[in-house]
This record gives sequence, structure tokens and C-alpha cells, in this order.
Amino acid sequence: MITGSERSRFRAFGLRTRLLFAFLLVAAVCAGTTAALTYREARNALLQTAQDTAVSSFRDQVQQTGFGLPVQEEGSGLEEVLRDIARKGKPHPWVVFAEYGSVRASSGENRVSTVITPELRRAARANPHGSFERVVKDGVPYLTIAMPMVFKTGPDSVLPSGLVLYAVMRMTDEQVNVDALLMAARDGALPGLAIALIPALIAARSVLRPVRELRRAARSMGSGRLDTRIPVRGSDELADLARTFNESAGELEHTVRELREAEARARRFASDVSHELRTPLAGMLAVTEVLDEDADHLDADTARAVRLVSAETGKLAVLVEDLMEISRFDARAAELNADEVDVAEAIRKTLHNRHWTDDRVRTELPDGIRARLDPRRFDLVIANLVGNALRHGSAPVTVRLRTEARSPGTQVLITEVADSGPGIHPESLPHIFDRFYKADAARTRSAGSGLGLAITLENVKLHGGEIRAGNLPGGGAVFTVEIPLHSEGAGG
Repeated sequence: MITGSERSRFRAFGLRTRLLFAFLLVAAVCAGTTAALTYREARNALLQTAQDTAVSSFRDQVQQTGFGLPVQEEGSGLEEVLRDIARKGKPHPWVVFAEYGSVRASSGENRVSTVITPELRRAARANPHGSFERVVKDGVPYLTIAMPMVFKTGPDSVLPSGLVLYAVMRMTDEQVNVDALLMAARDGALPGLAIALIPALIAARSVLRPVRELRRAARSMGSGRLDTRIPVRGSDELADLARTFNESAGELEHTVRELREAEARARRFASDVSHELRTPLAGMLAVTEVLDEDADHLDADTARAVRLVSAETGKLAVLVEDLMEISRFDARAAELNADEVDVAEAIRKTLHNRHWTDDRVRTELPDGIRARLDPRRFDLVIANLVGNALRHGSAPVTVRLRTEARSPGTQVLITEVADSGPGIHPESLPHIFDRFYKADAARTRSAGSGLGLAITLENVKLHGGEIRAGNLPGGGAVFTVEIPLHSEGAGG
């Protein structure tokens, strides 16, 4: 059985939760992808604009500036030229460096020269049109530009002069704008997810409503209301499911109605036939009793025939009585007239009335056990079980009685009937209480009606108990009847 806490735990991962999670996951992926793409494009555009402006401006400044070569380390005025170029830096101020052989000069802040990488220096020597690189140093982003001075020797040919100018520009403002873009993308995605929860709830509700209706309808049909139907809305797959359920429910209701009508007719037929047979059977039994008394005075063949007719008439009378009894159970007309009885004494009375007091039947009946039972029906239970053991098992048959505690304050009355025969075949155990069931072909002409164990089962159920059939480890069949003590059963 699933407890309330387990049901709540399972429901936490139910269909509604999975739908919401899937919807939010899709929304999160879409929002994240859109934000990432937007951020990337905006960042690239922002940096590209600043980069293109700086490179173009630096190239123009270098081309418009004249340098006297060779450059001298002192007195050449190179630093003043570099400061003039740095003042014209766009879009932000530059720090300009010059390298000519072993000569080094700068417009200021020599420590910034550390951001010029060896890779950029190699690229400057290899590319006469200049190179650039974005570098992050100590958490500060920089744009570094290398522009070599060249001599133009022809329309498409140049000759390096050996002088290389470097411009270093902080990109702090661009980084601030990029960080602002990132925060905007993040802050925009979170409200989007919160807003997406509303259509997720609406979608989950629209999907789960038919499922809940289907669950309620199935539960209603399980409780016996076969006329239950689901309202059909729309024309989607869920509507098709509702139509299919309604069609199946209609077919099931029709089939069950036909089966119930057929079962009712069969019960009425068995009851009517049994009732109609009682009167002629009573007359036949009276006649056969007279014939039995005179059978000793008849010739052998006639006497044999008379005794056969008498025996078969007796079997037919028992069968009719059993059929009437089972029909009362089927019609739920059987009543339990319970009274408090001494159980051991009731069993002894049953055995005595059927003359089962010899060595064929042994008893283990402790005195003092009292229970509320229907004396007549309990008598039938014991008589059927002992008679079945004597007919189909082997003597001696043992009847045991005891009580057993099952839970605090609850006791059951246990009655066991065991025989000394070969036991019940395992294939027959599941069917042993079926009506007219014969365990093997050799029993098709048994003295019983074939309804004894079925009637026994119904009488035990009427007491609110249960009965089991099994085999003993050392051989022999055993039937165990368990009836709650001080219980009047369903019909009490």
C-alpha cells in the first residue's frame, strides 16, 4: 500500500512537474541562446568599432608623420613626435612606442610596453601594412597596434625602414559596456523565465485536465459505475483518447450487462430447477426407502437395480439441496444466524451425528474456546471437510482446533482437517474450491455432489474468514479454516 507521504513524493515528480520543467527548460534554452547570441554580436560590434577606429586613425597618423632616419637615441626629437601622435589618439588616448634597432622611445608610461607581445612584434616585421592584437594584462583590456614605417619603392612594393611604431590603447570603457551588455542579457533572461512560467502552467493545466478526468472516470468505473463517460472537447489527440475511452466504456458496459443478465438467468434456472425437483424427489425418496426395505425379498438382479436406483436418487437429492444452497449464496440471500458456541463441543456434535467417532477420525480439541458462529453453517463446514478427507484421502483424519493472535487485540479461530492420503496434486490446488471440479478422472463418480468445497468456501466467507488447502510435508492433504473470533461476519 502506498502511504500519503510516498504518494506526495511520487506526485512531486508527476506529470505536471515534468511538463513545467520541460517547458521552463525549453524557455531557458531559448532565452539563454538568444541572450548569448545577442551578447556576442553586440560585443563584437562594440569592440570591432573601437578597434577599426583606432587602427585606421593610427595608420593615418603614422603615414602623415615624417621621421628622419636613421633615428638617434638622443636629440632626435622622437619622443616629442610620439607624444604628438598620442594626443591625436582615437577613440581613446594612446601610449605610443617606437623601436628602431636598439633605440627605444615612448610618449610616456613605459611600463605599458609590457603588453606588447613577441607575437605582435613578429607580425609587425612580417606584415608591412601593420597588425593589431587585443591583450588583457592584470585584468585590464588593451588594444595593441603595430605599424612599421616603410619606403615605397614602386606602385605595389615597399621596403622596411626598420622603424616600428606601437600604439597601446586601454579598452576599459568598451569592457564596461560589454559587462553592461552581459548583465542586461542576464537580467532580461530571468524575468523571461518567470513570465514563461505562466503559459507553462496554462499548458500543463490544459494537458492535465483530460488526464484527471480520465483518472476519475477509470476510478468510477472500477467502483462499478460502468455508465461513466468523459466529456469530449476539441479534436486533438486528447479528445481522441476521450472518445476511445467512451467507446470502450460503452462496449464494456454492454458486455457486462449481457453477462450479468446471462448469469442471472443461469441462477434463476438453477434455483427454479432445484425447487421444482424437490417435490418429485421427496416422493421418489419415499418410494426408494420402501423398495430398500423389501429388496431382500426380491431376486438378485431386481434387488441390485432397486439399490442402485435408491443410491442415485439419494445423490440427486443431495445435489438438488446443494444447488439450492449455492444459488442462495449467488443471490446474496444467505444469512448468518450467529450465536456464541463452544467450538470444540460443536465439532464433537458434528462428528457424532455422522457416526465419525471411531478410529477413522481423531481430534485435538481443547476446551474453553468460544466464538460467535452460525451453528448450522459451521456444522456444514466441518462435515464437508471431514467427509471430503474420508472419501478422497485416507484414514485416519485429524481435526485440530486452536486460536492464534495475529495483531494486538485480534485473534483468529483456526480449524485444521488433515488426512493421511497422498495429498492434492499441485495442479489441482488452485481449483480445489471450484464448483464441480474433479481433481482426476477417477473421482467423476464420487459420492459427493461436487459442490461441497464450494459451499464450504462460501460459508467460511460468510463468517468473515478464509480457507486454504495444502499438503503436509509428510504426505496428506490439509484444509485450514481461519475465522476471526467474536466476529459475526458479513451477514451478522
